Amino acid sequence: MNDSLKFPPLLADFRLLLMLFVAFRASLLLAYPPFFIDGVERGIGAGGDRLYHYVLSSLEDEGLWPFRDWWSEFPPLWYLTTTGVHALLGAQASYDNWSLVLGMLAITFEVGNLALLRRIGARLHGEGLGLALAWLYAVLLAPTIFMWWNFDSWATLALLGGISLALENRPRLTGVMLGIGALVKFVPLLVLGALARFWPWRRAALSAGTAFAVFALAYVPLFALNADFALISLTAQFGKPSYQTVWALIDGNYTTGNFGTVESHLRADGVDEGVGERNPPRIPSWLRLGVALALGLAAFLRVRRADSLGLIAFVGLTFIVFYLQSQGWSPQWLSQIIPLTLLVFPSRDGVLTVVMLSVLAFVEYPFLFIRTGDAGGVFQPSHPSFSLWVLVVLARSAILVGLGWAFYRKLRQQPNPLLTLER
Repeated sequence: MNDSLKFPPLLADFRLLLMLFVAFRASLLLAYPPFFIDGVERGIGAGGDRLYHYVLSSLEDEGLWPFRDWWSEFPPLWYLTTTGVHALLGAQASYDNWSLVLGMLAITFEVGNLALLRRIGARLHGEGLGLALAWLYAVLLAPTIFMWWNFDSWATLALLGGISLALENRPRLTGVMLGIGALVKFVPLLVLGALARFWPWRRAALSAGTAFAVFALAYVPLFALNADFALISLTAQFGKPSYQTVWALIDGNYTTGNFGTVESHLRADGVDEGVGERNPPRIPSWLRLGVALALGLAAFLRVRRADSLGLIAFVGLTFIVFYLQSQGWSPQWLSQIIPLTLLVFPSRDGVLTVVMLSVLAFVEYPFLFIRTGDAGGVFQPSHPSFSLWVLVVLARSAILVGLGWAFYRKLRQQPNPLLTLER
């Protein structure tokens, strides 16, 4: 592929970028070390979910382990890791030390995301533009913040790894990567829809079967330990009331997507507890999902761009439609949207879209939610900033709709002969 984008030798050295990337994030960890004092979380993890995860992981002090003694709203890899780290630290398992270890793990995963973004970008657009995308990702604020707040960078690594392996026509390894990713969060499995459209059916079925086999095998011992708690980890996210979406505004649910107290995690019925109003949906979830499936089927049938870029555009469209129909929204979900957008739209418009979504995410949380003065994550309609929050939700939804339309238009273009997928 012709590559007209040239870098000065200093910027063309990917090893230098890796060193700067790691040094910047490690320096943040040293300059703003996470700690907990006088009942208040401080440092780089403050504002995210890190303390919530620590409190649950520290139940290990009492001999309580996830999936056996308490339920998790996530698949097993995250809490098994965090609880394992807590156990390994032993007497040194303070929030400070535990969070530092998780922070170093986060840096490792983000290095993988950076390398995969450059690798996929170079395959699609040439070495120069692939490197430019890596530089852009390195300086974006949202991935830098979200890696401390949550663990979506883990799922992003599986997503990009699965896409990279798919472009190399390695169906079994693609399935393994997506299956492992689904044990962190379910969303990497959304790639299977693109494989069904762009690969021969036998190859797509091989990847899908491998992914579900990896996922199912991991759950066998969990169901043996405690079937009720294992089942909750598969269903809890879908049973939440609406939050931080247009659907939440319609339902009158003005909260974040927090679950209940630590004590509620010890009881199977505790999954139904939460904060703020928990009004039932006025627009049924089956209707939202039905519309999303109809849109997905229409795109599935109308694809013209059956090449590598088209595959990633289809993944991007799938993520956008899935998130738009979802009853909730979490800012860290941009961790997957950002690299997909940069890969498909390596242009000023693509970068500005990512920046606008990131700014809106931080305006919503922590800026507006913290200004309500309610640490429980409830936005009071009487608060002067409530109208601004409504505008943020509507603006973010509109941008996502526009981005989804852009992905669809990319799918309607003619394929690039240089990016043809192996059939």
